[in-house]
Parts: sequence; structure tokens; C-alpha cells
Amino acid sequence: MVDISEDKNEIKAELPNTPSKDDKSKNKKQEEGEELSEEDFKLKSDLELLVDILKDSDTALFETSLNQLKEFIKNSTSSMTAVPKPLKFLRPAFPDLCSVYDKWEDKKLKALIADVLSVLAMTYSQDKKHDSLRFRLLSDVNGIQSWGHEYMRHLSLEIGEVYNEQAEQEASKSAENGTKVTTSEETYNFSKDELLHLALEIVPYFLKHNAEVDAVDLLLELEAIDKLPQYVDEGTYRRVCQYMVECVPLLPPPEDIAFLQTAYTIYLSEAQLTDALELAIRLGDDGLIRNVFDASPDESVHKQLAYILANQKSSFEYESVQDIIGNTKLSEHFLYLAKALNLTAPKVPEDVYKSHLDNSKSVFTGTGLDSAQQNLAASFVNGFLNLGYCNDKLVVDNDNWVYKTKGNGMTSSVASIGSIYQWNLDGLQQLDKYLYVDEPEIKAGALLGIGISAAGVHDGDVEPALLLLQDYITNKDQKISSAASLGLGIAFAGSQNEEVLGLLLPIAGDTSLPMETSVMASLALSHVFVGTSNGDITTSIIDNFLERSASDLKTEWTKFLTLSLGLLFLGQGDEVDDVLETMSAIDHPMVSAMEVLISACAYTGTGDVLLIQDLLHRLTPKSVKKGNEEEVEEEDTKEALSEFLGEQTENATKLENADEMDVDEEPTVKAQEDGTSIKTKTENDDDAKEKDSKSKKDEEEKDEEELNVDITYAVLGIVMIVLGEDIGKEMSLRHFSHLMHYGNEHVRRMVPLAMGLVSLSDPQMKVFDTLSRYSHDPDIDVSINSIFAMGLCGAGTNNARLAQLLRQLASYYSREQDALFVTRLAQGLVHLGKGTMTFDLFNDAHVLNKVTLASILTVVIGMSTPSFMLEHHELFFMLNSGVRPKYIITLNEDGEPIKVNVRVGQAVNTVGQAGKPKTITGWITQSTPVLLNHGERAELENDEYISLTKNIEGVVILRKNPDFNEAEK
Repeated sequence: MVDISEDKNEIKAELPNTPSKDDKSKNKKQEEGEELSEEDFKLKSDLELLVDILKDSDTALFETSLNQLKEFIKNSTSSMTAVPKPLKFLRPAFPDLCSVYDKWEDKKLKALIADVLSVLAMTYSQDKKHDSLRFRLLSDVNGIQSWGHEYMRHLSLEIGEVYNEQAEQEASKSAENGTKVTTSEETYNFSKDELLHLALEIVPYFLKHNAEVDAVDLLLELEAIDKLPQYVDEGTYRRVCQYMVECVPLLPPPEDIAFLQTAYTIYLSEAQLTDALELAIRLGDDGLIRNVFDASPDESVHKQLAYILANQKSSFEYESVQDIIGNTKLSEHFLYLAKALNLTAPKVPEDVYKSHLDNSKSVFTGTGLDSAQQNLAASFVNGFLNLGYCNDKLVVDNDNWVYKTKGNGMTSSVASIGSIYQWNLDGLQQLDKYLYVDEPEIKAGALLGIGISAAGVHDGDVEPALLLLQDYITNKDQKISSAASLGLGIAFAGSQNEEVLGLLLPIAGDTSLPMETSVMASLALSHVFVGTSNGDITTSIIDNFLERSASDLKTEWTKFLTLSLGLLFLGQGDEVDDVLETMSAIDHPMVSAMEVLISACAYTGTGDVLLIQDLLHRLTPKSVKKGNEEEVEEEDTKEALSEFLGEQTENATKLENADEMDVDEEPTVKAQEDGTSIKTKTENDDDAKEKDSKSKKDEEEKDEEELNVDITYAVLGIVMIVLGEDIGKEMSLRHFSHLMHYGNEHVRRMVPLAMGLVSLSDPQMKVFDTLSRYSHDPDIDVSINSIFAMGLCGAGTNNARLAQLLRQLASYYSREQDALFVTRLAQGLVHLGKGTMTFDLFNDAHVLNKVTLASILTVVIGMSTPSFMLEHHELFFMLNSGVRPKYIITLNEDGEPIKVNVRVGQAVNTVGQAGKPKTITGWITQSTPVLLNHGERAELENDEYISLTKNIEGVVILRKNPDFNEAEK
């Protein structure tokens, strides 16, 4: 050990007062802690010597000394949690070295010492001076990467801080002066170009050293994410793009779009075409989709891309694979799945009801339930259960079954045949015979069934559904016309078919037609052009609001007219602003509610916190008090008094309130003195008061009605905005619990439907157990909506616990017609397609399926008034346009099914994790075709085949791996 007693004596001599005993022991411990090893003492001495040389006037040794300082710093090794020794020892010398920098005039030497000072400043930062960044910009020495990772991170932190401070100063100065400020370089002496140039030196270092997250965050701070693709290579693109896509829900516009576009560019440059296509679909740009197809001449790749588009029901057209995009092979693939899973045998509703397990026989005796409605429920259940199988035991080839229902029930019974033949045009032949019967309800059902059987299937040149339905659009019978419009909406959902637009637009905009006819045409068009912000359809819908009578707009159909406008702007974001501005000019009580629903549709899936806060504010109970309790009571008293005066014009003197009597007696006495009729005078005054009372009451009812519609849409809007974001979903469920406790009846009726939308085809026990409790609510509408929401939760899952709960509810509500009907519907949804279907709104690449969301929203908006929806039950068939199989089918390059082993397990988020972590957990190896439930992911078991898509879901084309060794298998 080196003797440093002299240093200790010097320290003691500098102490102003004699220390106490405690201070001495404390100082002794500090001195012992500061005792240096021989090696550290020598290092400290050498560093101090070099600093002394730099402070000297001999310029010949300056450059050598600086280079030695740099070597000392770079070669220092320490633990990850400790400051390197050279930086620790040089920290006291930092002010002196800054003075040296200011004193020197040689540019080369100044650059060298600035390089060192930039590193030393990491341990000597004061009052946000950003010395590390300042000296780095003052130095023109290359090779900043040699200083190491911690220095680079510190530098990037200061770059972000300076950039944000400049932006804030510019914004505040602009607000104060009303003029645009160029930069704040006078304050910081940093230009944005300098900051960006330095950042672009740091980014390659981060990417090279597995710090892709830091690289993306740095460019995000500088609003220069578009500069990233040039630095990404084969080894880094995957982690970079995964992180960027994961950030999108957390970013405000337009940064979220910029991230998607940048990730798209990177994927395209790295020939990851399926990933690029998924992002192009999210961006909704057909030009970007075409670029993906043009990037590869491989026909097999084109087919794989086409299957991804078909799954989204895209309107994109590409001639060589148009038959695949048009879903013409969907029925063939689904029937192959049914055969492989041994599901071809048709089932009957009783297989779902399982009445033999119920002790109570009241469900089948028909007590309290008319058989026509029970048969109608069976038709729906049968249609959902055998959806797509082209075979059943109840309706097809049984003409008598239709007549076991009555009225509109016959429409839905016939339409259920379309469900059984969904995606298969053979259903058109089965339904054709019903077009020639006399009953308009049956004919309407056949037209609706034709649309359902052709849902999403387009053969390019020939559209049989369009040819069959177009002649009935203008039919004088309202039922037939509406059914034809609805059938076209289901058949062509998402297709943006111009012929359908030409057929339905005149009807949608004709305000002389019945409200229902125009609304059905508008609703169909909104499904066909969902998320396109079509101007012609928007204009026709707004015209309906402007030109329709008040009585028309008070009907329930107005909800669907509002929804139609919202669906046109689904996911369009800021593009909806012009429409909202136009809507604000309309004088109608529904305007505020329309703005809520349209905004929610436009920002669906964005997780916009500010919009959610606005919706929650609308749901906050509004105080009816204008002052204290006495003032409220006084208002009530006056209103009651005015009503009393209106009814008792001749007996005004019998009023209980003496003060009011005195007020009324004065004009009467004056009238007598003037010789005028007392009775006439009193009647005139009382009539005026009665009119004021009525107008006031009408205004209050109008405000209450507007508020109720507002809050109905606000509850739904919260769910739509948080869709696709797990944390947002959890938070929304907590809010719904509060709303059920404190909300009015309109809020409480909407909450169960919103909960069903949160966990669509994802039966979370905490959700459906809560819904099960709500299904016994005193308000029958809340109970009905809770039961239906349970069906949405378990749609296509065959969830045993959910099925059991619904069977118990069927027994419980055996004497309540409407509740039992909805319970049957929910049972049919749980067993949708015998457990092979799903309503999942997002695929594994997190792409929102707008057609599915539109179909669900239509039914949910209708169920906000259950009695209306049960009267127009044909609207439940809108669900058919959004349903899709949840299979994995593997094909070879010739399009023939092949069997391979895949691991199916729970998806794991691996964004930002080091190395190559597993993307699934708890997997089970199965042979294709297999079913893929919500939250599950699949991967190939071995390398025998190469998948042409990263996400193993839907139809997957496999290519034989030429490098695969059979012996390894």
C-alpha cells in the first residue's frame, strides 16, 4: 500500500473546527473507504500528471497527453454497476479541462480535448447543460463508437432532451407571438440538422450491438423514423419491425402511420412479402398491396398473398389469383376440414339444447312459449350449428318446416338455408324454389338466404347473387325490397362493388321511400364499402337526416342510419373530421350521439386515451340541480302549479299556494275595473302558462332522449377504441363494473353487449361469469343482452362451462318468450359451425378484420333495444358476413392438401427479448388440418417444409425444403 498520510494531514489542516468524537469516527471510515490500492493510486497520479501537462503552456506535449488520456479511459474495465476509475478520478478536473478548451486556439487540439470532455461530462452534468452533447458536436473526431455502449446511450438521451426542449420552446414562442419560430439555436447553439446527423451515427452502432429498441426510440424522438430502413440489414430487420409494430397502438397520429409505413418498407426491402402485405392491409392502401405482389414473380407466393387477402375479404384485385381472393375455394377447404375432423354428420338443435339433462320439463312442454317462436329459434340454431356444411336434418328438403313459423319468422327460417350453404353457390339452387311462392315473407327469406350463401364469394366475371337479387331491389313490397338490399350487403361485404353501389345508392338517398327501405339500403352499402369513407354514400345518409320528418327520425331505424355512417369511416382516423363538422350544422337531437358513434368507429383499435376520457365524461351522471335543494324544489313546485292552473281555469281561487293566489288576483281585479271579461283574461293567462309548461317539458324530454342515445354509444365506443390492446381491455372491464352499479337503465343495457365485444370468441371465465350474474337482472332487457353477450363470448368455441350456463338459463326463462329465444340464439352461437368458426377481429399479425367488426356492430346496435331486434330478427343474419373458419390447412404448391405436423400453443410476445425466444408455450403437436383458437399460435414441427408465410394460420402454402435431411426426421 502507498503511504498517503501526508494527504490526510493536509485534509485535517483544512478543517475549520476541531471535530467531535462521532465526527472523527465518521471521517475515519470515509478515509478508510477512500484508501486506494497501489495500482489505483498510480492511475490517479498519472491522470493528474496528464491534466497538469494540458494546463501547462508547452504545446508540444498536448496531443500526446490527450491520446494517453483517451487510452486510459477506453482501456478501463469495471463492473457494470460502477463508474470506470479514470472517469471517477478525472471528474474533479473537468472544470479545469473546460477552461483549457476555452484557452486553446488550435482547432485540431480543441477537437481532441472536446472528444475527451464529451465522455467526462457523463459524470459531471449540471443543470441540464448537456455538456456531453455540446462537446461531441464541437469535436470533429471520428469513431465515437469506440467509446462504448453506455456513452452512446447517454448521448442519445441528451439528443432527445435537447430536441424536445427546442420543440417546446418553439411551440411556446409561436403561441405567444402568433408567428412561427424557426429554431431556438440562440439558446442551445444546437441545430436540428446537427442533432439528426449525430443520431444517424449512433443508430448503426445500436443496431449492430442488439439495441434495436434504442435505435427506434432515438429516431422516434427526432421524428425521423423514415431514416431507419437504410441502416437495417438481414440480421436486424425482424427485431426492429416487431418492436415498431408493437409500438403503433401507443403512438398518436401521424406517428403511428409513419411507423407502419417504415416497417412496411423494411419488410419489402428484405423480401418478407407476407409481413409487408399485413401492414399494407392495415394501412388500407391498394397501391402498397400491389407493390407487394409486384415484388415477386413467384406464382406460389402470389397464391399465399391471395389467401391472406381472402381471409380479410379484401376488395383488391389481381388477375392471376382473383379466384383465391374471391374465396371461391373457401367452401372446398372447409368441407375438407369437416371430413378430416369427422364433423360431416349433421346435427339438430336438440344436440345443443340437451334437454334430457334438464330436470325441469317446462322447456319442451311449450308452456308460456308459443311454438312458432320456438320453431324460429330452432331455425336459427340449426343454421348456426350446421353453418357451411351444406347438410342438415331440419330445414333443407323439409318444405313443411317453414310453415311451422309465422309472419316474419318464415323469412328467417328460409334464410337459415343460406347459412347451411354458406360460401357454397349450390345453396342458390336450394333457395330458388322459394322465389316462386305467393307469401312475401318466404320470398324475402329466399332473397336473404341467397345473399348469405354467397357471402364473401366472388367469381370475378359472374356474380350470381347480384343477378338474382338486383330485380327485387325496387320491388313495391317493402319486405322483399329490404331483404334484397340486406342480402346484397351480406354477399358483397367489403368488396366495394360498383354495381351494388349503382343499385342501392338511389334507394338509400330517396327520402320519399319508407324509412326502413332507405336504411336497409344504406346499411348494406356501408358493409360493402366499410372503411372507405365513400363520399356518395355519406352524402345520401346525411340527406336522410336533413330531409326526413321528425317522426321518421324518432324510429329505431335512425340508429342503423347512424351506424351506416360510422361504418363508412371505420378506422379512418382524421378523415372523419370534415363529416363531423358537417354534422354539427344539423339541428337534430341525434347529432351529438352520431358524433360519438362516428368518432368511435373512426378511431377503432387506436387506444386513444383522450377519446376514451371524453366518452367516460359523457357517461358521468349529470346533475339535475341548478342550485341548492330549495331551488330545485321551487322549480318543481312552479311546474306543478302551472300544470294545475292549466287544468283548473275557472277555479283559480282554490290554489293551495297563497302567494301565487295574490299574484293572480291583481290582474283579475284590474280586469273587473276595466269592464273586461274575467274568464277570458284568466283563460288567456292559463293557456300561455300551459304552453310554456309543455314546451319546457318537451325540451327536457328531448335533452333526456339525446343524452340516453349519447351514453348508449359512449359505452360501445370505449370498447371499439381499446380493441386489440390487452391493457385497454382490462381497464374497460373495470369501468363497466362501475357503470353497472351507477349507470341508468340505458347504460346498464349496453354494458353486457360491450363486455361481449371485449372477449369476442374468447370465453374468459371472469367475463362470462359476470355476464351470467347480469343475466338474472331485474331489468329484462339487461338480462336478454347479457345472455346474447354470453353467446358472443363463446361464439364457435363449444365452451362446455358456457354451454352449461346457457342450458340453465333456458330452464330458468322457460316461461319468458323473448329471453328464451335469445338464450337459444346464444346456444347456437356457442356451437357455431360445430366449433369450427370464429368472430375474432384480429389475426396473428394484429390486422383488424373490418367486415367482421361491421357485422358484429350491426347486431350489437340493434340489441341496444332488444324488443326491436327480436321483431326484426332477420338482422341477426348480419353475423354471417363476419364469420370465418379458424382452421390451419396446409397445401403444396399445386394447391393440394398435405398433412404435416404443427405445434399449436399459446402465443407469447417476444418483442424486445434477447436471442431467439420461443414464440409459443404449452404446445401440443397435431397433424393438419387443425383448429386454431383465440390467442393460439402454430409453428411447423421441423424443417421438412418451408412456409411461404410467417404466421401459420388459415390456408398455408408449403414448399419442400431442398436442404432437409430425411435422416434427421
